[in-house]
Amino acid sequence: MPMTTRWLWLMLGYAATGFGIAGVFLPLVPATPFLLVAVYAFARSSPRLHHWLTSHPRFGPFIDNWQRFGAISPRAKASAVVVMGMTLLASWGLGAGDMVMAVQVLVMAGVCAFILSRPHGPADE
Repeated sequence: MPMTTRWLWLMLGYAATGFGIAGVFLPLVPATPFLLVAVYAFARSSPRLHHWLTSHPRFGPFIDNWQRFGAISPRAKASAVVVMGMTLLASWGLGAGDMVMAVQVLVMAGVCAFILSRPHGPADE
């Protein structure tokens, strides 16, 4: 792999990891999709960082569950649905317009349907 391509993958991995870690603490930033992008990017640029992320005690099990089974744990599903509900309530309470609310409801309903349709995976059965 050319050195330039490796560095681009590495920069993407670092950026995605940063956003993923921020997502653990910020309620409106999703952690999991960013961490999955980071794992993908590190697999193409840095075996050491790929291993660190996939074996991380906090993130590793979620990543492994998704990669091997396309699964999301019941706890992560519940957290996602609760945060989306709180976001809708906050938007409504802050006086978001009808169009904004309609778009949020449609997008979040689709995301909820996808999340809830995923299997739990073997770790939580």
